[in-house]
Amino acid sequence: MLNFYSIDFDHAPWEALDQFEDRNVFQLQQWIRFLADTQKAVPILAELRDGASVVGFFTGLIFRRMGIRILGSSFPGWTTPYIGFNLPAGISRAEALRALEQFAFRTLNCMHLEVCDRQFTVDDGKSQGFLCGSYESYETDLTLSEEQLFQQMDSACRRCVRKAEKSGVQIEQADDMQFAAEYFEQLNDVFAKQNLVPTYGLDRVQKLIEHLLPTGHLLLLRARDADGNCIGTGIYPGFNKVASFWGNASFRASQNLRPNEALHWHAMRYWKKRGVQIFDWGGGGEYKEKYGVRSISIPWFRKSRYGFIEPLRQGAKGIFEMKQHVLGKLKGSSSKAPKNKPDEGASE
Repeated sequence: MLNFYSIDFDHAPWEALDQFEDRNVFQLQQWIRFLADTQKAVPILAELRDGASVVGFFTGLIFRRMGIRILGSSFPGWTTPYIGFNLPAGISRAEALRALEQFAFRTLNCMHLEVCDRQFTVDDGKSQGFLCGSYESYETDLTLSEEQLFQQMDSACRRCVRKAEKSGVQIEQADDMQFAAEYFEQLNDVFAKQNLVPTYGLDRVQKLIEHLLPTGHLLLLRARDADGNCIGTGIYPGFNKVASFWGNASFRASQNLRPNEALHWHAMRYWKKRGVQIFDWGGGGEYKEKYGVRSISIPWFRKSRYGFIEPLRQGAKGIFEMKQHVLGKLKGSSSKAPKNKPDEGASE
């Protein structure tokens, strides 16, 4: 029978954990500390035992919303699409979910649990009585050659990449904290275009850089025009087999130079050269389809101890979205709400 047991986060066997084949950047010690810092949450690391044998691990965080104690792995608004388990082949994620429910509600005394794992199937959660949502995104197969990656983009996208190059747009790797302010200024401009405001503040970008940049698992890119002005920025974390598009932005006045396409193309080639196999495009957005992507849907499971919690969750989500629209209208000149809002950070 599988059971979870808490282990000391500060003295965990991180080197051994990072050797799991299903390990991703959002499970790294530094990413979890970034979430703990920005979400006022407590990191939880637990080992999964089958009898006396350790057969896997779970990573998450405990926090409170409206007084409700929650175990998240991940949670809406964290700009972190999935966390979940690290399990060897042959260990059922459905059985791990059953053990996690007992651990969350009985051992940790939580009232609500949410978990998204890149390896989940819908049946994993439904078989255990979980409600099922999803993380919808796109991905690119980086095992293809650079020529194949470029050719699978649509012709208009390829022309944009070439135009950026011909216009003198240069992509450079950044390693300074000034990057956060540049990115956030451009992000505000992106959201203002659609009468919205960013879903997070400058402090989150600063904390992300503070925690992740020293690890070598966070790529920060600037796009400069021919005069040396920073006209676009991009943030791309990666580890093991998967890199992700966390966010990018550019000034509207310079978008005719196509800095966004140049940034993404540079990021894909960067991570490919480092052995990454998959580039996750960080959520939906029809504009991403021009890069020759394939769509993915990763199950996101949730369960509550008491029936009143689910309506509270849905109500809180609606209130947050309404707040974003109201703030955007107050900042902008138009009162018409857009049909499609930008992704969290991942915006063109």
